Amino acid sequence: MHRPTTNRKPQMSQKQALVIFSGGQDSTTCLFQAIAQYGAENVQAITFAYGQRHKIELERAAWIAKDLNIKQTVLDLSLMTSITHNALMDDTATIQTENNLPNTFVDGRNALFLLYAAIYAKSQNIHDIFVGVCETDFSGYPDCRDVFVKSMNVTLNLAMAYDFNIHTPLMWLTKKETWALADQLGAFEYVRNHTHTCYLGVEGGCHECPSCVLRERGLQEYLAERI
Repeated sequence: MHRPTTNRKPQMSQKQALVIFSGGQDSTTCLFQAIAQYGAENVQAITFAYGQRHKIELERAAWIAKDLNIKQTVLDLSLMTSITHNALMDDTATIQTENNLPNTFVDGRNALFLLYAAIYAKSQNIHDIFVGVCETDFSGYPDCRDVFVKSMNVTLNLAMAYDFNIHTPLMWLTKKETWALADQLGAFEYVRNHTHTCYLGVEGGCHECPSCVLRERGLQEYLAERI
């Protein structure tokens, strides 16, 4: 198997980065971005098990982290299943849009992810946190917006008296452009073949859920230009 080179020398000496990592297309692209900037030896990944129905992503995240020799920390946030309900955490729910918002939206998820990532990052003397949220080509989730991430950055800095820098390299990219970025990082085939995106947990994708539709549409648009 051809694996992208991840042992590049970091461009920013001694600086480290923490990537919020799900094993999906977006977070894996962010992982490669962080590796390119900081060097694999200076990058860590943090993954959250929050009761998601697509648990295969946790398996992919663990496999990718091991394959790329990236230290991964997995936190159990499954308590969320006891305080909120949505189609992303209910195997029996039908995925649909309600009041212009997909019922796969998990209230507070990204806020919690950023909070716990920041707590961990501070314990490791890490200031830079990468998260693969996007406002350009997304499902309308309010916690994927740039204004939300910037507000969390300020709040976390104030809450812990620590200078966090939250990086969102995909924020203004379409899915087509995200595929292009993976290609520029030398990770196109890796991301295409080893990441999982499907909300239903279907290996290879169900081709119908919102996440699969966005991923596959962007891929076809990029391939059309790449040829």
